[in-house]
Amino acid sequence: MSTNAAPVQHMPVQAEGSVARLALLASIVISFLAASAAPTPLYQHYDLVWHGTALTTTEAFGVYAFAVLAGLLILGELSNHVGRRPVLLTAIALQVVSVLLFATAGSFEPLFAGRILQGVAAGAALGTLGAAMIEAHREHGTVASSAAPGAGTGFGALAAGLTVSFLPWPTHLIYVALVAVFAAQAVGVLLLIEANQTRPGLVASLRPTLSVPPAARSTFAAAAPALFAVWALAGLYGSLGPALVRQLSSNGSAALGGLALFVLAGAASATTVVRRQHEARAQLTGGIVALVAGVAVTLVAVGTHSLWVFLLGTLLAGIGFGSGLQGAVRGTVGLVTPEERPGLLSAVYLVSYAGMGAPAVVAGFLVSRGLGLTEVTVGYGVALVALALVALVQLVRTAPSR
Repeated sequence: MSTNAAPVQHMPVQAEGSVARLALLASIVISFLAASAAPTPLYQHYDLVWHGTALTTTEAFGVYAFAVLAGLLILGELSNHVGRRPVLLTAIALQVVSVLLFATAGSFEPLFAGRILQGVAAGAALGTLGAAMIEAHREHGTVASSAAPGAGTGFGALAAGLTVSFLPWPTHLIYVALVAVFAAQAVGVLLLIEANQTRPGLVASLRPTLSVPPAARSTFAAAAPALFAVWALAGLYGSLGPALVRQLSSNGSAALGGLALFVLAGAASATTVVRRQHEARAQLTGGIVALVAGVAVTLVAVGTHSLWVFLLGTLLAGIGFGSGLQGAVRGTVGLVTPEERPGLLSAVYLVSYAGMGAPAVVAGFLVSRGLGLTEVTVGYGVALVALALVALVQLVRTAPSR
């Protein structure tokens, strides 16, 4: 980034345009992730009305995770070949269709279809949005691209919980509001996002590349268990979290169901901003320690049936999530050349979203087969701690000599 100042007469116009584009792009990330979290407080309602089980709930969450992974791996480079504006408009249109499916659903089939559309739209657009935010303003765009996903997830879960608990049309209003937001953002994309230069190779870009170059293998091996663990934690909160919170509380308010995911995602988002200048290995190590501490506290809360202790543990775990995720990505991607990064990022995506989807589905299966939610949560937490400790041991073993 050049340090030379631009001519004074052009600075206000450029700054204004950059700020507007950055705000629009960040708002799209927030709304996409908010839409993905909006069904979370409603899962138990859907289970009751449509005669679902814990497995149905976690499957609805799991298909979203794997749809995001497919979108990232197959469509992540699409905007470089067809332009950013068409990709963003198409992704927004898919989001509109998905939330309309949620709003009009009378069974689980439309819900599952909407979750798949949401995941594909998010996977196709998130990489484009991150790159475009950095292009709009390198420093502020980098911060926004780190903070916006967690902010969107937390806000969506909390807003949906509050809407369901205190406003009319509990299974419709949040989705109608999201449609209005998406419509406004589509207009913003048409007005503010310029058609970027395209390049050939569209068909080749749809073929996923998956590789871990030799320079990053030892670090990736150490980071992979931590990546899997932090995303598995997010999967638990996004699927069975509301049911667990209601079990720990004295009332069944859906607002409490969204509160836990809000605390986890909000803490993760804030941590990525606060610790963005820290060294990657220190971020990863600190994230693992915070994750272990947070999960341990939540397990104590589950054993003592204390909601407030559970939220404290969730806060610590969210700090671990944000720090561990940022440290793992930066620590591995920074070791390879630009040409090697797509394949390595694909490996990171694979571990991350497999962690977010698969363990939650297994947990839902166990609960649906008669195991208690408390027992499954304890087992889930112990497994996460074990994975985190494996990552910590690997980090210590691979620490560079002074």
